[in-house]
Amino acid sequence: MLSLIGRAVEGGFLRVGLYSQMLGRVVVRVSPGSIHWRNLMQQAEQVGVHSLPVVLLTAMFTGMVLALQSYIAFHRFGAESMIAAVVSLSTLRELGPVLVGLMVAGRVGAAFAAELGTMRVSEQIDALWTLSVDPLRYLVVPRVLAALLMMPLLVVLADIIGVGGGYLVSVVMLDQNPMIYIEKSFAYLNPNDFHSGLIKAAFFGMIIGVIGCAEGFYCSGGAQGVGQATTRAVVASSMTILIFDYLLTAVMFQ
Repeated sequence: MLSLIGRAVEGGFLRVGLYSQMLGRVVVRVSPGSIHWRNLMQQAEQVGVHSLPVVLLTAMFTGMVLALQSYIAFHRFGAESMIAAVVSLSTLRELGPVLVGLMVAGRVGAAFAAELGTMRVSEQIDALWTLSVDPLRYLVVPRVLAALLMMPLLVVLADIIGVGGGYLVSVVMLDQNPMIYIEKSFAYLNPNDFHSGLIKAAFFGMIIGVIGCAEGFYCSGGAQGVGQATTRAVVASSMTILIFDYLLTAVMFQ
């Protein structure tokens, strides 16, 4: 049992070191004159545009479920007017960034790991070195920057759609006054609620990009290794997002 625990702890520290090393290498290579803009635009489309359906669908039904559950609870106390405040605050502060981060981690993080892992086991990355092309600058930096830049935009759209889903349930299904709902939606909000969600989204995008690229870039073992790297990328990204969500919340709202 102690041996198993020791191996698990050692493996965890090795992954943290791997991700930290990848982050450091990416930061060193980021400069306006060295970015491959074509690759960056392609990855931004992959991360942002192609993730819209799953992100917006998740945000819509999350807002709807949150409004319905809030009504069930607040109806006992005659406080149905607070549904709008709960939906807007919860979506902007927590549910928008976290759910979008988890959805993008499952879709984009896995894609990064699979793409780079396949290039690693087929020796395409080694071929770039022989051609005097830095694979980190050419392959990894555009992916990390795309995730970092696109995540806040996805969260903004998710916030709008999530609040809209709550409005749809509250006004259409629960027959609340639409003007009062809109007024209550903004009455308890302040700029920090919106900004905190964007800051979290940027951090989550960086986490997804770094972990997904690190797992793929350093994978080994053929097809089986690529599958394992993809699984580790999704699991590690999701767990890290939840951990950093708590840490960022503690810092920003203490």
